[in-house]
Amino acid sequence: MRLFAKIWRTGIATELLGAADPETIELGRELEARVRALFGRALAIREVDAGSCNGCEIEITGLTSPVYDIERFGIHFVASPRHADMLLVTGPVTRNMEEPLRKTYEATPAPKFVVAVGDCARTCGVFQGAYGVAGPVQAVVPVDAFIAGCPPEPHNIIRGILQALDRRDARSGVAVPAGAAER
Repeated sequence: MRLFAKIWRTGIATELLGAADPETIELGRELEARVRALFGRALAIREVDAGSCNGCEIEITGLTSPVYDIERFGIHFVASPRHADMLLVTGPVTRNMEEPLRKTYEATPAPKFVVAVGDCARTCGVFQGAYGVAGPVQAVVPVDAFIAGCPPEPHNIIRGILQALDRRDARSGVAVPAGAAER
């Protein structure tokens, strides 16, 4: 009874969840349509931390929050690269993660997409030149799209995933849609 009395006195201690950004919802719907057209099912993503400071991982985790809720758009994270369609790689590739990243890429079935998330994944950021850093992600595995930011916001990660999927047309010889990520 004391617990219920305390709950009654305290009341609701959380903030109300506001509506998601309409631009992000539109991006999510565009991503969902693209995923369905390419795969006919959900997109399975394996996230790989190749040596980051974990800032990008926090933003990637935000994709699964009630605000972004990317699962409603047919995107989900998987534990094994053998079940993945896409790799989201964060951080500069450390010497200890160079071989595991390569093996993860090789274990991912074709067609596979790689998205380098954050400035460190593209240029090594503040870790550039450090003794334990092997280099940026593209030095170890081919990259389809880069997402700028330190760390990038969740809606930019969604945009980068969409841009990577647009690269499939470039691989097959079809023109890349306008706005596709640069290499």
